[in-house]
This record gives sequence, C-alpha cells and structure tokens, in this order.
Amino acid sequence: MPAARVDYIAPWWVVWLHSVPHVGLRLQPVDSTFNPRDESYQESLLFLGLVAAVGLALNLLFLAVYLVCSCCCRRDDGGQTKQLGSYCVTWTAVVAGLVCCAAVGVGFYGNSETNDGVSQLIYALNDANHTFSGIDALVSGTTQKMQLDLEQHLARLSEIFAAHGDYIQTLKVMQRMADTITTQLSGLPVWEGVTAELTEVSSQTNFVEYYRWLSYLLLFLLDVVICLIACLGLAKRSRCLLASMLCCGVLTLLLSWASLAADTAAAVGTSDFCMAPDAFLLNVTQGHVSTEVTRYYLYCSQSLTSPFQQTLTIFQRLLTTMQMQTSRLLQFAVPLFPTSEKDLLQIQLLLNNSEASLHQLTALLDCRGLHKDYLDALTGICYDGIEGLLYLGLFSLLAALAFSTMICTGPQAWKHFTTRNRDYDDIDDDDPFNPQARRIAAHNPPRGPLHSFCSYSSGLGSQTSLHPPAQTISNAPVSEYMNQAALFGGNPRYENVPLIGRASPPPTYSPSMRATYLSVTDEHLRHYGTEYPA
Repeated sequence: MPAARVDYIAPWWVVWLHSVPHVGLRLQPVDSTFNPRDESYQESLLFLGLVAAVGLALNLLFLAVYLVCSCCCRRDDGGQTKQLGSYCVTWTAVVAGLVCCAAVGVGFYGNSETNDGVSQLIYALNDANHTFSGIDALVSGTTQKMQLDLEQHLARLSEIFAAHGDYIQTLKVMQRMADTITTQLSGLPVWEGVTAELTEVSSQTNFVEYYRWLSYLLLFLLDVVICLIACLGLAKRSRCLLASMLCCGVLTLLLSWASLAADTAAAVGTSDFCMAPDAFLLNVTQGHVSTEVTRYYLYCSQSLTSPFQQTLTIFQRLLTTMQMQTSRLLQFAVPLFPTSEKDLLQIQLLLNNSEASLHQLTALLDCRGLHKDYLDALTGICYDGIEGLLYLGLFSLLAALAFSTMICTGPQAWKHFTTRNRDYDDIDDDDPFNPQARRIAAHNPPRGPLHSFCSYSSGLGSQTSLHPPAQTISNAPVSEYMNQAALFGGNPRYENVPLIGRASPPPTYSPSMRATYLSVTDEHLRHYGTEYPA
C-alpha cells in the first residue's frame, strides 16, 4: 500500500470503524480492505445489518415479555401506591419525550452533516468531470485544426508556391510538424470513459442522497408527532390516543432499528474506503489509465514528474517553429505571391489559437486542480459524511430507547385510566366532584327546595279552605315588633301578621328555624322570578 500523504489524514472515527471485525454470513473473518465487488466483503457488511436485526428481535422480545407480565399481574394497590404509580408513569413519559426530542435534534444535525459531505463529494466529482471533459475537448479541437484546417491551407499554398522550391520545402516541414503534434496529442489519455462513469456516479449519488435526506426528515417528523400524541393521550386520559401511540411506536421502533442497520453498514464500508482510498482507485483505474498517470493525480508531489511534460514540451517547440516559418513566408513570399497572404494569415491565426489551447491544456493537465478535487471529495465523504452517519446511528439508538420506554408505560397508563374511572363511579351521586353526578345534574336542574315548599304551601292551602282559622290581631308592644323586624333583616314585608296567612311554617317552629326557612325560601323565589306574597 502506498505511503499516506501529509495532506490527508484519516480521522479517528474512520480508524475506529475500520477496526470493526468483518465477519461473513458463515461466521468466518473477512478482509477489511474495501472491495465492494467481492461477495465476501458484501456479506460482511450484510452481517452488520443482521446484528442490528438481532438487536431489534431482542428489543421486541423484551417488550413482549414486559407487556405480558404487566397485563397479567393484577394487584390491588392502595390509594398512595396508585398515586405514586401515576407519578411514575407521568415522569417516565416526560423523560421518554425529552429523550425523543434529543434524538430528533441529534438526527437533524447528523442528517445535515451527511448531506453536506455528499454534496461536497458530488461537487468535486462534477468539477473533476468538467476538467476531464475540457482536456478531451482541447485535444480533439487541436487535432482537428492540425489535421484538417492546416492541411487545407498548406495544400492551397503548395499550388501557389509550385514554381518556388524553397517555399514548397518549408510547407512540407510545417506539414511534418503538424503530423508530429497530432501524434503527440494522440498519446494523451482519453477521459471519455472516465467522464461517463463519473457522470453516472454523480447522478446516482445525488438521487440516493435526495431520497435518503427526505426519508430521514419524514422519520423525524413521525417521531415528533408520536411524542405529541403520547403527551396528548396522557393529558386527556384518552385510551384511543394511547392505543394509537403504541401502534405507531412499534412502527417507529422498527424504522429506527432499520436505519441503524443501514447507517452502520454504510459507515463501516465508507470507513474501509477512507482508510486506503489510493489503493482502491489504483486498482479500479488499472487497465483504463496508466498507473503513472493515476499516481500523479493521487499524490501530486513535487518529486513526481508530470507524465505529460514531454508531450507538452514538444507541442510548444513545434508550434514556435511553425509560427516562425509562417512569419518568414509572410515577410518574403507575399511580395512575390500576393494571393498567398490570405492563407498565410489563416495559418498564423490557427497557430495562435493552438498556442492558447496549449496553455489551457497545460493548466488542465496539471495535477493541482484534480488533486484538489480529490481531496475535497475525501474530506466530504470521510469527515462530514461518516460523522453524520455516526450521529444518525446515535439518533436511531436514542429513538429506539425512547419509544421502548413509551411502549412500556402504555399498560401502566391504561391501568391508571381504568382505576381512576372505577374510583369515580364508586363515589356517591351527591358528590359534586363526581363526573357522573355532574353530568346528571346538568340535565336535571335542582328543584328540590322549591318543590317541597310548593307542596307544603298547597297542603296548607287545602287545610285553610276546609277550616279557616280565626285570625287574631296581635297586641304586642312596639318593642316586640322592632325585635321581629330586626330578626327578619329589616324587610318591611315581614310584619307581625298571622303565620298561616303568609304560607309560613307552622307556629310550632322556633323563631330561629322560621327565620332560616323563610330566608332560604325567599332566595329560591327570587331566583325563579316569583314575588313573596306580602
């Protein structure tokens, strides 16, 4: 394996994930070198997903055992124990909700980091693809100019200079130089296959990343909605909301473990690549691009000589010589052959454009631009990308813990709702704090005192109609009258008149009992808009 460069150092989490044991489906160790086309290596990543599946199975088994034990064990607890259990359910649900919110926050950060890393990778791939496409365009354009355009101008000049042998010899030298330039350019690597592959990788990566990012956003939203449903169900003591929370909690639990499996496999596989990216790219490009060219772009060291240096030097020298020959023909041949001026000027313009293309080609073939794109891609995928995957894995674990806790509190909350309703039903109907009594009172307004008073008055009225007693005039002194007035609150209606005539209680009542009864009766009559008879 080539020596590690100074400008790229694998982060500690890459080293840690790379050290995870790679085991196949047959429980045999597998080489941790990144090789996605190897079946054994693919099985080692699949095994990590199966480990997460085993964790899901154990989690569901624990929940099933806990729910069965919680539903089957019936204990008659005291009031203090029931209140303590209610507090435990409430605070456990609160803690689970806080853990879920923390998990969503961690997930948002991890999703953003992963998206930033993948976006940086896609940008670097597109930039490198643009560089390779520019190299191919310059090489093909210069070759076309040398083979077609220059050859046409030289052919017409050969006809014009047919009577002058020296000029014909100069044109032949220029033709050989053009052929040499074409031969040198044909020795440069053609990046058409590389650009096609990079375009496909970039488009597929962009497609997968978009739906991955959107899927996690929907998962975060689902977690928050389930937490809100749980809080609302506990606040309203709704069994329907509680049952919905339990069903959705099981679904979210499955999704959390599935995302953990995918994130773990992706993080370990990417870490294997980031541990030795140069070795993998050298193996991949072998047979398509020479090893010398690949190493030149991967390392871009000052000690490495550019494999294109000789080609570019020859190109530069031949262009300079051809420009000098064209200038000489313009100086000496045009006065003798005026019709040759147009073709010579076209050749001079073609050579100047070819020189500009040479400078652009030299800049594009330099390793610094492509090497920077390579480092940007490594930074995006190995630093931000894997770090985001680790945070997403932490989110999955926290979400699984939170929803497991919520599912465990479900039966206790259900029992608490049932016990509370039964306790309310056992309370006396006259209890104003009984919800059932309040509902009955709302439909049947109280009219007991007024009804008893009217019954009593009607009874007395029937008695008086049969045998009306003789009314006597009281000769009580003024002091007694004032005492009675003060006793009845100073109301002028309460005079010293016969009690039976006022439909009052029998005279066997004591004054204090009579005053209390009359005051209550008067309040009921005023409430129903009835005036007390004077």
